[in-house]
Amino acid sequence: MYFYSMNKVTHLITGGCGFVGRNMVKRLFNTTEAQLIFIDDLSVGTHPDTWLNATKTNYGEGFTVYNGRLLFIHADALKVMRAFSEDEKYFETNFQFEINRINDVFHFAAIVGGRTKIDGDPMAVALDLAIDAEMFYWACRYKPERLMYPSSSAAYPIDLQTVDGAIALKESDIDFKRMGEPDMTYGWSKLTGEFLAKIAASHYGLKVTCIRPFSGYGEDQDLTYPVPAIAARAAKKEDPFEVWGSGNQGRDFVHIDDVIDCILLAMDHIHDGTAINIGMGKLTSFNEIIRVFCGYAGYEPTIKPLLDKPVGVHSRYCDMTFVQEKLGWTAKISIEEGMKRVYDAAVKKLAAQQ
Repeated sequence: MYFYSMNKVTHLITGGCGFVGRNMVKRLFNTTEAQLIFIDDLSVGTHPDTWLNATKTNYGEGFTVYNGRLLFIHADALKVMRAFSEDEKYFETNFQFEINRINDVFHFAAIVGGRTKIDGDPMAVALDLAIDAEMFYWACRYKPERLMYPSSSAAYPIDLQTVDGAIALKESDIDFKRMGEPDMTYGWSKLTGEFLAKIAASHYGLKVTCIRPFSGYGEDQDLTYPVPAIAARAAKKEDPFEVWGSGNQGRDFVHIDDVIDCILLAMDHIHDGTAINIGMGKLTSFNEIIRVFCGYAGYEPTIKPLLDKPVGVHSRYCDMTFVQEKLGWTAKISIEEGMKRVYDAAVKKLAAQQ
C-alpha cells in the first residue's frame, strides 16, 4: 500500500480534465510543489494518462496518483465533495492520500459542450445551476482559503452583441439591479454563479475570484470547439471550406496560457466575488480565422457558409480597461502566434494519423 503524507498546500480542481482545467493542472504541477486533487467524470476531456507527463505512484479503481502529489479521481465532483464533507479522512481512507486542508479551489466542473450543446440541449446545460449551488454551499461551510469561479462571456446581455449594436463589453455591463438577458441557459447559470459568488464573499467571508473568459483556445482543445476544428480542416486543405453561419460573426479569441496567467494573478488581488474579463479586447471573425489557418496551409479555398447551423450572438468581444487598471495585465500571445501553435499541433496530429 502506498501512503502519502505531505505538509503542503493542497489545491482542488473540479472538472480537471476539461480544457481549462487540465491546463490549470499542468501549470500548477509544473510550477509549484503543491498537492493537487483533481476530479472529473470524463464526460468531456480524456484521462490524465493521455496528457500528463508524470509517473504513476499508485492507482486503483477510479483513481490514480502521480508523482506522489497529484490525485486524480474519476467521478462526479459533487459526489466526492459530499463524501468529503461527511468524512474529513475521505481522501486518506479511499486513496491513501493524506491532506491537511484544501487551500485553493478551482471550480471548472460544468456542462458546456460547445454551441451545439448550448442551443441543442439547453435543459441539460441548466444542470450547471445545481452544480454551482452545491459547490458554493460546500465552500461556505468548509472555508477554503480561496475559490475561483469561472463565469463566462455568455453572461453578458445578448442585446449588446447584435449585428448593429455590438460593443466592447465592460464588466459594468452586467448589473444585477438592471438585468439584461444572457445567452441561453448557459449564460443564466453563469450569471447565477456570479451572484452566488458575491453572496459567498459578503455573507460568509469566503475569498472568491470570478472570471469571464471570452473565446479561449489552445493546442489541446477538443474538436467540438471552432478554433481547433478549423485548424484541423485547414491542415487537410479542405476546399470548399465550410463555416457555420455567414462566418462574419466574431469573437474575442484568447490563448489558454494567457487565461491561466490572468486567473492566477486575479486570485492574488480580487477576493470579493468581482468578475473580470479575460480576453484580447479584439474582435476577430471566423472568416478571418479561416484565412489565417489557410494562409499557414498555403492555399486559398472557397468559403462555404452553412446558414442552418447554430452560431450564437453575432459579435462578442471585451473591453479590458478594468483589468489593465486593476491588475496591470494584458494578454501576451498574439492571434498570429497562438493560431500558429494550434495549426502546428493539427499538422502534427494529422501526420500521426496517416
